[in-house]
Amino acid sequence: MEQINRIELLGIVGNVRFLHLGDKLMAKFTVVTNRAYKNKEGAPVIETTWHNVIAFEGKNVQDLDKIEKGKPVRLTGRLQVQRYTGVDGVEKTSVEVFCTKLTFIPDDTEIQYEL
Repeated sequence: MEQINRIELLGIVGNVRFLHLGDKLMAKFTVVTNRAYKNKEGAPVIETTWHNVIAFEGKNVQDLDKIEKGKPVRLTGRLQVQRYTGVDGVEKTSVEVFCTKLTFIPDDTEIQYEL
């Protein structure tokens, strides 16, 4: 049985931090996505989700230094779950998207949501 861990996001970049690890550039950034639907009463609702993303510059992730807040992007990757103990002694779980392909969307492209 084949197992698949794949996620695809089309959204807007939030905060961005860059790190240089040797000769590799790494970016940690957030991407916001929205899902539009109608509730039981028929009123439109927009559900917003923030995703934490990690990307290393490479063959399918180019021009990483051009990522900036407010820019639309499409990315594919895999989910990565990390468990750790915080400074308060409480066990925490972090879910991140490890980006394997990144595409910049032209600024004048409007992302559509259907209700």
